[in-house]
Amino acid sequence: MPRHLRSAWFKTLGQLALVLVAAVVAGLLIGQVWPVLTAAALAVVGWHYLRLRRVLVRLGARQRLDAPARGAGAWDELDRLLHRSQAEMRARKKRLLEMLRAYRAAAAALPDAVVVIERNSQRVVWFNRAATDLLGLRHPRDIGAPVVERLQSLPMSHWLAAGRNAEPMHDAASPVAPDLRLNLRLIPYSEEYWLLLARDVSKLLRLEQMRRDFVANVSHELRTPLTVVHGYLDMLDPQDMPEWAPMLSEMQKQSQRMTQLVEDLLTLSRLEAQDSLPDEGVAMAPMLATLRREAEALSQGRHAVTVQDHAGVDLWGSNKELHSAFSNLVGNAVRYTPQGGAIAIEFARAADGGAVLRVRDTGYGIPAAHLPRITERFYRVSTSRSRESGGTGLGLSIVKHVLNLHQARLEIESQVGRGSTFSVHFGAERVHPRHDTPLPLAQSQTA
Repeated sequence: MPRHLRSAWFKTLGQLALVLVAAVVAGLLIGQVWPVLTAAALAVVGWHYLRLRRVLVRLGARQRLDAPARGAGAWDELDRLLHRSQAEMRARKKRLLEMLRAYRAAAAALPDAVVVIERNSQRVVWFNRAATDLLGLRHPRDIGAPVVERLQSLPMSHWLAAGRNAEPMHDAASPVAPDLRLNLRLIPYSEEYWLLLARDVSKLLRLEQMRRDFVANVSHELRTPLTVVHGYLDMLDPQDMPEWAPMLSEMQKQSQRMTQLVEDLLTLSRLEAQDSLPDEGVAMAPMLATLRREAEALSQGRHAVTVQDHAGVDLWGSNKELHSAFSNLVGNAVRYTPQGGAIAIEFARAADGGAVLRVRDTGYGIPAAHLPRITERFYRVSTSRSRESGGTGLGLSIVKHVLNLHQARLEIESQVGRGSTFSVHFGAERVHPRHDTPLPLAQSQTA
């Protein structure tokens, strides 16, 4: 016990003892000790009862307590402690209210819509001003209303049911105006409440569409003059002017490279403009045989090429687009593997019931710092090596877009100096049995 509390307690006991001694002395003087002592004890109890009642009243009072008494007894010390505790609690409450007002003001000033949703009932608890402009919520009408009912134009019920696993909606029409496009994100920041964030991405989508249109139009316009230039170059015979032979060879090489670049840009623009692809049966045995022939033709005997088919299933998807993606992976493996290396193509079942196509090589490898950006368009790990191999920098970007349209994913594992493994994972919904299962695809090796 602190010293000042112990001192106040002893002082109160001393006062009580002094009163009782005085009562005993007074009783001896008048010859009535017990009646006087009893009356004194009752007076002491009554006085303490009044002080206790005063403390209870002060504890139950909502208004600010008066200044504490200046006495030195236990009740006076208790009065001072209560006053100090109330002052500290009021100061803490004031700070919390100021912080709450600051946070609410900051959330209200955000350009993005912020909606607090109660998790169990899925009702709106609070929203900022931007939620009125972007989602059409009105205050106080929509406070406490079911969010699914207020945002009927959005697929909210299934989205909210996913909870922590809900994927962001990257392009959703706003309930306010169909031409207003929103990016929606659900953040379960506590066990009781969720945070719904909505951002206006209309301008970004328009800019992205302008970029796609620009690339597609420029690529289309470049196709005709490149065809003319390439045709005239083919008409020139280096034997007529031997001194021009090196220049003509380089011009033809660069013309072909630019033609391939234009074709890749057109392919990428076409894929970006599509939301889905027609599902057709993709026979994987002929597909793997075609990939083997392409790898051998591109390798020209410089690599060992092996193909293995352990899956025994086929895929649902676009045969043309999947061949383009697989061919890009195989072509990269051949181009970036030194002479004498090995290229392995494997098609196998996955543990989740799906299938995976792996393309392994023993090439140069990719540093770990480049892996997150390797599928970006025109991104190159080594500019000089890519140009020497004839790559356009768009192959893996095309692969990524084709796989996205097939709800598939690309995983890349690589070690510098040891090679890389590109794995294409398809879900179980993309797999169907192979009715006419061929014999296991024989390994083909070319020295």
